[in-house]
Amino acid sequence: MQQFKGIAVSPGLAIGESLIIDNEGFRFPHHLVLPTAADGEVRRFMEALDEVAVAIRASRDSVTQQLGERYGAIFAAHLSLLADPRLREDIEKRIREDFYSAEYAVSRTLRGYADHFLKMDNAYLAERVHDIYDLERRLLQTLTGRQREDFSRLDKQVVVLAHNLTPGETVHLDRRFVLGFATEIGGAGGHTAIVAQGMEIPAVVGLGQFLSNVSSGDVVIVDGDQGLVILRPDEATLQRYRKRVEQRRVAVERLQDLRDVPAETLDGVRIKMLANIEFPYETPACLDRGAEGIGLYRTEFLYLAAKVEPTEEDHYGAYAEVVRAMKGRPVVIRTLDLGADKLGFNQDKREEDCNPFLGLRSIRLALANLQLFRPQLRAILRASALGDVRVMFPLISTMDELLRAKQLLGEAMDELSAEGIDCNREIPVGIMIESPAAAVMIDRFVREIDFLSIGTNDLIQYTLAVDRGNPAVNDLYQASDPAVLRLIQRTLEAAEQADVQASMCGQMCSDPTYTMLLLGLGLRHLSVAPSSIPEIKEICRKVTIPQCQAIAEQTLTMQRPREIDAYLKSELKAVTAASDRGS
Repeated sequence: MQQFKGIAVSPGLAIGESLIIDNEGFRFPHHLVLPTAADGEVRRFMEALDEVAVAIRASRDSVTQQLGERYGAIFAAHLSLLADPRLREDIEKRIREDFYSAEYAVSRTLRGYADHFLKMDNAYLAERVHDIYDLERRLLQTLTGRQREDFSRLDKQVVVLAHNLTPGETVHLDRRFVLGFATEIGGAGGHTAIVAQGMEIPAVVGLGQFLSNVSSGDVVIVDGDQGLVILRPDEATLQRYRKRVEQRRVAVERLQDLRDVPAETLDGVRIKMLANIEFPYETPACLDRGAEGIGLYRTEFLYLAAKVEPTEEDHYGAYAEVVRAMKGRPVVIRTLDLGADKLGFNQDKREEDCNPFLGLRSIRLALANLQLFRPQLRAILRASALGDVRVMFPLISTMDELLRAKQLLGEAMDELSAEGIDCNREIPVGIMIESPAAAVMIDRFVREIDFLSIGTNDLIQYTLAVDRGNPAVNDLYQASDPAVLRLIQRTLEAAEQADVQASMCGQMCSDPTYTMLLLGLGLRHLSVAPSSIPEIKEICRKVTIPQCQAIAEQTLTMQRPREIDAYLKSELKAVTAASDRGS
């Protein structure tokens, strides 16, 4: 059994067989065979060795002829590995003594070699790991008789393990079969993490190098609550986690009783509970958990992994579906919040060698690509005729950006009116507060908007100068950093003075650790992941506003994020314990 610590980005527990993406990408038909089948599996393995050797020699000869012997010699390492009698002996031993299938024996043996090389203080051997992975891929491809797995067409429940998953790949994971996933890289607040939350798939990212320790088919646990991944758990660990799964099920059923009651504090202050969604199919889950509206409808799913640019009708169909399902409840639609590098279809992109978080993204990308922006604005306005729709612009940093976006919205209204198409010409307009610039200038911005929403994922990143997807600085990405808290406080105070509705839709809002602090700072509209609604609502119903204000005041005197987190967790534990005693 091995345990790895990463970053918990989507809550929940997943227990199942692993399926590796990136370095392996194959599913095995079976992992163990009957003792009587061992001879046949050994024969299959030997035939695959011979077939791969022939293919590698052909590649060597072809490259040598075209580029010279120096380049053809690159394949010598592969042929040397194939000819190594120890490799053959080790794999055959796993088949005959452990009754592994040929595929599983190949994967376990070669990954064992790779792990051994990586642990040695030898740069040459470390480089040979890539040769091992390549040989593994060739052998598995030959043994399984197919190319890499199409992960959108699974037919068996698995836990996906990968070096990385792009948001587009995550979108296409089949929720019926993907129990959870874990990646070597990634950080809190990334788009992959956000998509995982929306799909309610337990996920842990930023684990560091661990794939060399596991083969497809190994039992694995993904703990999306604590950020742990456990490979090949022993029986005691399995039983402990199965018990936790059952406890979560019971807790979900208990919290379900809160669906139809308001999020009202003990002293009678009503808190508005809204939901963040990524896909139209999430709407029933929002209503089932008692959401009073959609506080953030992300529209990026229309673009991720899309081969062609979404049309106005594509946008309208997706928005109309959600608006109709919410039956008059508010729906806040955020315009495109991606960088040009994330668009799946062929755009006229400029190569950005610098940090893409500081480049052409979000509202900047929209304003620079009006053929992208205008159809979305028209679709949002058309959907506004169906219910309480509001439009929100992301990553507004300057007044020019806001005024230009509002101007384009007005032009779209005029176009629709000229065409005889209904829309709400008084549609509420809001912005995301995601940069220090927006928070510093908030007293000016509130004069031009009807509402605002604090996006803590980017606000943390930009305030602390921390790339939220960089594992080397993940420890600096702290929602509880005093600088971040001061910007939140400043924003909420300015919104209250201007009588502008303020909400929060970042991941910080979905974490119960921060609920009392945020209420104490003045937040009264919380937009969270659908799965978090019952738990956050329960906390709201256990506290008073003066109690939360006292917690906020104490928190703002502290200087270190860890100190703040420890304090907030202790206060939450005390409130929960007191409530349990009272009941």
